[in-house]
Order: sequence, then C-alpha cells, then structure tokens
Amino acid sequence: MKFLRLLAVAALGLGAWPACAETLRIGVVPGAYGDAVTVAAREAEAEGLDVKVIEFSDWTTPNVALDAGDIDVNFFQHRPFMENAAKQKGYAFDIVGLGILSNIGLYSLKHKSFDQIPAGGTVAIANDPVNQGRGLLLLQKAGLIKLKDGVGFLGTLDDIVENPKTLRFTEVEGPQLARITGDVDLALGYPHFIVAAGSFDATSGLIYSGIEDRRFAVSFVTKAARKEDPVIRKFVTLFQNSEAVKQQIRKSFANSDKLYLLAWQN
Repeated sequence: MKFLRLLAVAALGLGAWPACAETLRIGVVPGAYGDAVTVAAREAEAEGLDVKVIEFSDWTTPNVALDAGDIDVNFFQHRPFMENAAKQKGYAFDIVGLGILSNIGLYSLKHKSFDQIPAGGTVAIANDPVNQGRGLLLLQKAGLIKLKDGVGFLGTLDDIVENPKTLRFTEVEGPQLARITGDVDLALGYPHFIVAAGSFDATSGLIYSGIEDRRFAVSFVTKAARKEDPVIRKFVTLFQNSEAVKQQIRKSFANSDKLYLLAWQN
C-alpha cells in the first residue's frame, strides 16, 4: 500500500482506532479534499465528534481500506470512478453527500498553445480508466487526437483512432501529475493538486473540461449499508454548512471560480 501519511496508524495499525460510536475515520488524498476535511474535523470536535483524517497518496488504497473496514468514509472520488471500481472489485459503496466539483485541464510548461506541441511530443495522463477517459476527451476537444465513437469518459489509450502528431503517452497516478508536468510537453492536470504542489499557476490551463457535469463531483462515499449512519450524516452536514470549509476550498482552488463548484449548492 502507498500511504503518504498515516501517523498514528503507522504506529498502532488501522484497526487500533477507538471503537467509539462517535469516532469517524475518513480517508482522503492530499490537496483540496484532505485540507477541507481537516478543517471540518476540527470544527466537529465542538460537536462531540472525533474525526481521524487518514491521507493516502493514490486512488486505489482509499477504496481498499473502506471495503476492509479500516476507514468509515472516503472523500476523493466521483460517482463514475466509484461505479467503475465497484464493477471491477465488487464493492458495495454509495454516496452519502456531494462535495467538490473540480475542473480538470491540460497544462504545459513548455508550450503556449497546442500548435507548438511537436510531433512525437510527450503527454502525461491519468492511469485509471475514468480519469484517463476524461483526459482523452480533453485531448480530442483540443484537436490533438480522435477517439472511437461512443467511448466517452471510459475511453482508454487503446481507443485512440487518430493521433496525427504521434503523441507519446505516459500513464501516471492522478495525484502525481502536477509533479511531472514540467517533464513532458503536455499533462492532464487537477487544479487543487497543482495548488498543493505550488509549482505553477493552476489557472494557466490551455483548455478545461468545464464544471457543468455534477456526476464528476467528488463526494463522501461509504459502504452502502452505512449510508444512513447518523454519525456520517452529521459530519457531512457540518462539512457542507461550514464557512471555514468553504474558505479553505476556495484557497485550494487558487481563489478562482472557473476551477471548481460546491456541488451541494449548485
């Protein structure tokens, strides 16, 4: 497992958290999602709710941990990602509350336009099926490739039918894309990861996906059997009504309205 930070978990083991009914273990990834949940966790203390925020460095382990019961909720994925993971792994998960609808973009630190990208140029793209598909749709929108008809956001590199620049692709774990953008000609980018990395301007994307599709809102996910759990719902309600959380989210998205929406409000 690729944990970025587990602090007490590393010392005690995931199963060692107190079994108190008022304790929630929430799995997140670095950046906007982890930071927002951390702010809400601090406010939850005043409501008598103890929240342990557990940070992961990848997009696989948070679902493995949820399915195993090592965490109670995770906050890193949108519905299409969750449904694809359930299809592949047999998970029985459900969404208990909407969170952040993040824009995604294509970024380059070497070129100012798509026309400048050379033949044989390198492109970094997410390695998971759904987010790779979203990235390929952006490349198609930019006129750089053409995909098979009808593949939509489930498209993969194998679905590219036209690649006039003979672009070469590198598949990367989504949270790591911001760190390698400078090493390639073009990279799929997630603004909140870019802000967290602090390496370049998150508002400098050459093209964006748009923030109209609510199905891509990152949401609170738990086991389907716990969807009505009052403790989980209490935390989600607190998160969605916290002004401090909203301020943190805005900061995590470079204070830019074009990069995100609060999905529960829109």
